[in-house]
Amino acid sequence: MKVQYDIQFQPELTQNAWQQLKQFTDARIALGRVGGSQPTKPSLEFQLAHAQAKDAVLKVLDVQALVEQLAKLNSDILQISSCAEDKDLYLKRPDLGRELSEASRQLLKQYQQQHQAEYDVLIVAGDGLSARAIEDNAAHFIAELQHSCVNEGWSVAPLVIATGSRVALGDEVAQILNAKMLVMLIGERPGLSSPDSMGIHYTWNAYKGCHDAMRNCISNVRAAGLSEPVAIQRLMALMRKSRQLQLSGVKLKDEHEVIVEPFAQATAKRIF
Repeated sequence: MKVQYDIQFQPELTQNAWQQLKQFTDARIALGRVGGSQPTKPSLEFQLAHAQAKDAVLKVLDVQALVEQLAKLNSDILQISSCAEDKDLYLKRPDLGRELSEASRQLLKQYQQQHQAEYDVLIVAGDGLSARAIEDNAAHFIAELQHSCVNEGWSVAPLVIATGSRVALGDEVAQILNAKMLVMLIGERPGLSSPDSMGIHYTWNAYKGCHDAMRNCISNVRAAGLSEPVAIQRLMALMRKSRQLQLSGVKLKDEHEVIVEPFAQATAKRIF
């Protein structure tokens, strides 16, 4: 029998030729190798990212902390929930996350009966698949968005915080509160480098049973993704055009232009 010798790899860390490209992305590229294996550091970083993504999905939204942050806006705050009573049910039954609980429905109807108002804009913050995204991004974003809406002369409905929420949960809320423009902020499904990503879903004249083609989406709003100022600029541009055309969704195009900084400046201060 002929003996076959094992291939002998060098024990030193071998850098990948793409190493310099890592400064432009959070994607797992140019990890290098030690012998025939992945280096220990990126292996541990992967496990950490996986744990952070899992925690983001399973974390329960700290509603009280969010209420305290939003209290300075001097706006009424309504707390609602879906029919998905806990995280386990929420993950197994997406349909329940789109349906208001009966108690929440009655709360909204009672508020509307007491105030008998119509609103231009309704802002709903829902935990979705990442409560962390809402906790990290929503409060300051809502403050800036509310300020922009007031400057446009638009009336803003009471702020709504939703738990166990899917995107469509906001539709019936807008219908009950008679709001023309629905801005649904929701925690997006976390990737292995983005456990804190917040999505914005905009709908004109939302009602229970709206389909996704009636919405516009702005995604990846977070410190390492789409910056808050750019996200608000894009959203406000969509909302102005939506009021003009009286629609949203696939027929409403995002024509907002972002000025791209020169390469040298962009590496120091990235706007995307």
